Amino acid sequence: MTRRGRIVAWTGGVLGALLLGTAGVGVWAYQHLDGNIHGADVNSELGGDRPVNLSPGSKNILVVGSDSRAGTGGKYGSGLTTMQSDTLMVLHISADHKWATAVSFPRDSWVEIPACDKGDGSQSTPHHFKINEAYTLGGLSGDAVKAAACSIKTVEKNTGLRIDHFVSVDFQGFKGMVNALGGIEVCPKHAIHDKKAHLDMEAGCQNVTDEKALGYVRTRYSIGDGSDLGRIGRQQEFMKALAAKAQSKLTSPTELYGFLDSATKSLTTDKDLAGIKPLADLASTVKDIPSDRLTFLTVPTYPREADVPTDKANVIWQYPQASELFGDLAHDREVGAAGKKKFAEAEKNPVTARSVRVRVLNGTGTTGLAGEAAQKLRQLGFTVVFTDNGERTDKSTISYPPGLKTQAQVLAARLPGTTIAESAQATPGSVTLTVGADFSAKDS
Repeated sequence: MTRRGRIVAWTGGVLGALLLGTAGVGVWAYQHLDGNIHGADVNSELGGDRPVNLSPGSKNILVVGSDSRAGTGGKYGSGLTTMQSDTLMVLHISADHKWATAVSFPRDSWVEIPACDKGDGSQSTPHHFKINEAYTLGGLSGDAVKAAACSIKTVEKNTGLRIDHFVSVDFQGFKGMVNALGGIEVCPKHAIHDKKAHLDMEAGCQNVTDEKALGYVRTRYSIGDGSDLGRIGRQQEFMKALAAKAQSKLTSPTELYGFLDSATKSLTTDKDLAGIKPLADLASTVKDIPSDRLTFLTVPTYPREADVPTDKANVIWQYPQASELFGDLAHDREVGAAGKKKFAEAEKNPVTARSVRVRVLNGTGTTGLAGEAAQKLRQLGFTVVFTDNGERTDKSTISYPPGLKTQAQVLAARLPGTTIAESAQATPGSVTLTVGADFSAKDS
């Protein structure tokens, strides 16, 4: 499979095979499959406080692999019946349709979760947690619309990207697709014994179906380095094989129908994408993009343990690289292979929050604000070395001495809207945050 095959596979659960296959299954089957796709009125849940689309004509599509535990008999987590997001990525299609970039977000990414409607008449409080909690939080009542809305809010809050469309593929639909194709061949190099994923596999090539296929794409701790980054790679490889086998069935509409039925039943999209025709238009756009201009990457990260020694389970997005990546996509600038290589190289030597020494000055008349800001920065992992009062200012600013621009950018990434500037008068070895009247600790 080429990169084109991978990107088509991920834009909605093997859309390439799904959409091509509908051409030969007849009018009734087409209508049935079209009706399987669930359209969710996500926009009504998002409100007006959203990022502006800075590149009209481009599209950002949020793709979620949803592993709702409902109906699984508790097989994938004791007592878990909530909606979960196992895979999360944004596909950016350029305004001229000549290139596309897909960015995956590890589900252990430690980000800000904004206030979300929990479906019981109450709203959650903004807080920091794993990015996949957003889908769970919004879906507490079992409402896929609210789950999608909370995920979109969270991605928009942390990336600054305007999400135009949403596609979710669920657990049970995934199993149905695999089973309808008679299974998928995988070739693990080592035996896998993962109790959490309910998976026991010997090393070597073998055909997997049903629960074993599901366990294979979910396994994490018993294979490779145990990271979510490794799982993302395995999921992409599995979907490549799934798409390839589905495409091999295109000449046999009858044989393909079970796959198509499961695939369309597994899809939830925003209303504008809810149907074979709009999905076909999307797939056609992707298909026409040259394969050498399709880029897959994972947002640059480093272990949160580097900032918070007690947290050995989560990752932090690496700044300023993550900001640069999101800025490129927001302004419709192609990342490409060179950009991917640059981010990968920078990831080897991240500038952690803990390595950034911060002086905090209170530029307002509010007593104790510098201490409040310092406490918040320490929670984020920064090393606060000094607090005091400073000159009055309406806008929060960050100043830095020569040579510490990157450290200032790392701090600014956690304080959206804060301006940075080099200053010859800045204290050597540290950056200075002057807290203005616009500062709010809860937003950092």
